Amino acid sequence: MGKLDRFAEFIDWYPKGMSKEERHLVYKIDWLVLSFSCIAFFTKNLDVSALSNAYYAGMGDDLNLDGNKLQFATSMYYVGYAIFQIPSNIVLTRLPAEYYLPAFEVMWGLFTLGTAFIKSYNQLLVMRFFVGFTATACWVGNAHIVNSWYTRQELGKRNAIYGCVYPLGAMFAGYLQAAAYNNLNGAHGMEGWRWLFIVCAIITIPCALIGVFFCPNVPDRTRSRYLTEREKQLAVDRLLKDGFAKTRGIGRGLFKRIFGDWRIYVFFVVGNLYWMTPYPSGLPYGLWLSSQKDKYSPAMVNNLSTITYAATIVSTMICGFYSDWRQNRWETMLYGGVLILICNVLLLVWNVPGGVKFFAFIGLGVANGPTNLIVPWLAEFMSHDLEARSASIAIVNVGWVVINCVVPIIAWPIPSAPRFLGGYIWSVVMSVVEIILLPLPMILERRELKRGINYAQMIAEENGIVPTGLEEKTKGVDDEQSLEETGQAKNEKEVEVNAISV
Repeated sequence: MGKLDRFAEFIDWYPKGMSKEERHLVYKIDWLVLSFSCIAFFTKNLDVSALSNAYYAGMGDDLNLDGNKLQFATSMYYVGYAIFQIPSNIVLTRLPAEYYLPAFEVMWGLFTLGTAFIKSYNQLLVMRFFVGFTATACWVGNAHIVNSWYTRQELGKRNAIYGCVYPLGAMFAGYLQAAAYNNLNGAHGMEGWRWLFIVCAIITIPCALIGVFFCPNVPDRTRSRYLTEREKQLAVDRLLKDGFAKTRGIGRGLFKRIFGDWRIYVFFVVGNLYWMTPYPSGLPYGLWLSSQKDKYSPAMVNNLSTITYAATIVSTMICGFYSDWRQNRWETMLYGGVLILICNVLLLVWNVPGGVKFFAFIGLGVANGPTNLIVPWLAEFMSHDLEARSASIAIVNVGWVVINCVVPIIAWPIPSAPRFLGGYIWSVVMSVVEIILLPLPMILERRELKRGINYAQMIAEENGIVPTGLEEKTKGVDDEQSLEETGQAKNEKEVEVNAISV
């Protein structure tokens, strides 16, 4: 075993006991799955972040984006993003992902390019709608691909890498905006913020071609030229052994498989609460910095804004590795939930020293790390149904999109910046509810196990594979049943003794 392999095992990149053949397969999967998924997500975030960066670079003044117009433009993107998300992820389970996903990336790149030439607020709304509509396949589609290749001991780390792309894209977009404004402002008679959209499109469209060559689809439908037939079968078998089912098809029963299960309802609520409560680390933080013009120049505001993104990246990686090591997601998310509550309370109080405000905003950036565990947690709970899992990821994310359209306008209206009293009241209340609801998935799954419903074991046994990794999950339930049986036997013995005495 080489030094690199020993280091990979030390950090638990490859679970201990993994064969050399399987390690080589996972190494290939990492390159194929994460390369295109991360690059596509990165370019999407460039295009999404371009709006807020362009706003600060002069678009707001040029297009007269006063009042809540920036938030309405942002919401228009999410309207387009939400409409096609669920159908897209269902269709993705039937069509070749290596062509489907890159095609949509080219389209959103073209609409991003078109944004550079708009002349009015209404044109901006139209462009943002179509950027959102065509970008809808990116995040949820690639999240489905990423969560279809890895076992439970691998999902946290891989989702962490995928999740880090968002803050990296946002950080890079900020520096790109500064470079475009400083070097291209006025070039060919165009403002710097327009060049930002052009540069983003130039990056996005060529990157789509990577998906055609590298995107492997899902294990039992892959046609990747980089995997041998034996490796393709091993990819399927190791997932079956871990309780992840093969494709079952769409059919009329799909909606019953989704909505007839408690999982979609619980994760819809828990996931969206967790995604939205760190919201102040984004726009409210930037507006608070911008409001202190006597202290911070635009360049300083941009640099300080990236601190929360850097905190998110570090936290995301730590949380991904820790949750895989602990082999559960809820514990890490509970720590993050407590931090979210503390930071939102501090911001609700507001009249605290500036350093405390910085701590609260950056703390919310740190708390964004565990939010990347929601999707792998959902994927594990929906491991028994690939199509329902893909649709469920989209459904939960649509909830976030809808909330992200409505809540900022109601609770975080721009005219109330930077105080946002209503927004912080909402965040504190939702933080409390979120912590209370976090254990609910484990409680409901435990009830299923006590009733003898174990999907992972059933999938492994249906395919003639000895299941692994199920002992810990059933151990506590078995112990409880043993205690109940012991207590029942003890009561029967006492009755017997009493009868003899009589």
